[in-house]
Amino acid sequence: MGRHQTSMGNIRRMAITGGLIVANFTQKLGLMAGARGLGVIFTLHHVRPYQPKSFEPNRHLEITPDFLARAILRLKADGYRFARLEDVAELIAEGRRNEPFAVLTLDDGFRNNVEHALPVFERHQVPATIFIAKGLSERSHSMWWETAAALIARSDRLQMTIGGTELVCETLSTDQKNRAFDRISQAIFAQDEALAIADLNRAADRQGINPLALVADQVMNADELKAIAKHPLLTLGAHTVSHRGLALLDDQAVLAELTESAAYVEAISGTRPTTLAYPYGDRRSVSPKVAALSEWAGFRLAVTTRPGTLSERSLEHAQTLPRVSLNGFYQKPAHVSALASGIPFRR
Repeated sequence: MGRHQTSMGNIRRMAITGGLIVANFTQKLGLMAGARGLGVIFTLHHVRPYQPKSFEPNRHLEITPDFLARAILRLKADGYRFARLEDVAELIAEGRRNEPFAVLTLDDGFRNNVEHALPVFERHQVPATIFIAKGLSERSHSMWWETAAALIARSDRLQMTIGGTELVCETLSTDQKNRAFDRISQAIFAQDEALAIADLNRAADRQGINPLALVADQVMNADELKAIAKHPLLTLGAHTVSHRGLALLDDQAVLAELTESAAYVEAISGTRPTTLAYPYGDRRSVSPKVAALSEWAGFRLAVTTRPGTLSERSLEHAQTLPRVSLNGFYQKPAHVSALASGIPFRR
């Protein structure tokens, strides 16, 4: 089952790669030019030199600094101008289809965003928005996907209960480890996310893994964020407090996540953030209710991870703007052109 699952993942990535190649060829021929729209917002997470591992379930969340530089150069060659996220509404209103714009955003506030991505931004004079989750920067909340990866990596067998789900997993081989990660992912969202994460953290603690130390090793703290907040190329946006899916929380809890996150960024930067990135960016956090609460909380723009490009009608959905992922599995300039073209997302 594990080998089949891994093979299916490889087949899926091959199919996506093939689709990107076709999309790039199609846009080079000048076909489906309307899919490009007015511009595109990109999602990034980690930017760091690649260190191969046999088990890397979060590989899709990292790209190399070299690829980031090549992606920027490719977009410039394709005629894109780089813009700040907070200027997107005005750029959409201008409607200059012959001068599309590209926006770079980075989620979670990883330290490597400054160590490895910022020098690339400075070299090419490209602005970016870094979305900050208060609970990560304050070390009050963990990143379950990192905890699960660390726990599985050092285990030959797992037996634990997560959110009411009993898990017994052999984890000797890479295939088994990948399958265990998928099972933990499903258990995290099967019932109450916070309780499931607490269960996972306790299981990690029993194996000598400190989930909050994993956060501290990777995520910038308040002092580090204050040091970069005034950088002319960087803007800080809100990414909630706990990085939980918002769609299943009650209104009061959602508003607390949004307003406390905004207040935290304001205390660091001196400016109230006008942009929000939803945790996960999919149906776990994005719903009409959450979008309405985002607007009520004062955010002018909120971004998802639903793929797509921007058009004149995007302002009608300013609280659920699409973003395109710069994914660790697809690190070729041609893939960037294909993604920015909007062709892969046209139905």
